[in-house]
Amino acid sequence: MPMHLNIVTAEREVLSEEVDQVNAPTKDGRIGVLPRHTTLLTVLDVGVLDIIKGNQRTEYALSGGFMEVLPDRVTILADTVERADEIDEARAERARQRAEELLQEHRGEQDMALAEAQLRRAMIRLRVAQLRRKGRLD
Repeated sequence: MPMHLNIVTAEREVLSEEVDQVNAPTKDGRIGVLPRHTTLLTVLDVGVLDIIKGNQRTEYALSGGFMEVLPDRVTILADTVERADEIDEARAERARQRAEELLQEHRGEQDMALAEAQLRRAMIRLRVAQLRRKGRLD
């Protein structure tokens, strides 16, 4: 008995289909959602979002948002989300390097927080791209 999953951003609908499981990074830790899960509303964190449908697992790089879980469906309102095959690894690596350079400049507190957030997003994008190349999730 699958559940319906909708993933949307401000720019587009990323996914709308029946799935068997959703594993998502929340501010309180990673959570796994199966059909008939109890109702839940949670804040999502930067991390790997993976969707399981049958024997297929698809990883996404998620940069935060909200997730509403109902017994028969899950809705994710994401800040940004990218499927592994959408990620340009070279571009993500350049973003990681830029963020590390900003961190070393020791600017103000706000700039440091922004650079740390950029670094986390770049690292997740690289991890998801590498997982796709390896064909598995660590």
